[in-house]
Amino acid sequence: MTNNTPQLAHGDEYIVFYQGGPYDGQNDTRISTDGTWDTELTVLAAVDGHETQQVYTVVKAVEVGDKVQVTYSWDAPESDALEDPNERGEL
Repeated sequence: MTNNTPQLAHGDEYIVFYQGGPYDGQNDTRISTDGTWDTELTVLAAVDGHETQQVYTVVKAVEVGDKVQVTYSWDAPESDALEDPNERGEL
């Protein structure tokens, strides 16, 4: 089996695809600061008017044409709860 791991250099752009959670189906472009892609991303998402931190972890990376595409999956246990604060008894 050959090594098909995509390669990035410092300053290269890569495309991020989100699976699951509040960012499901969205994409983003990021820049590599060290010649690799992030293994984990923490993003802010507005849920019912409140900001929550949502964690996404890398699932796979592929090279398509001259771009690297990295897919991240929502890590619900590591993310802030998505329930309405009223339902959690906090308000």
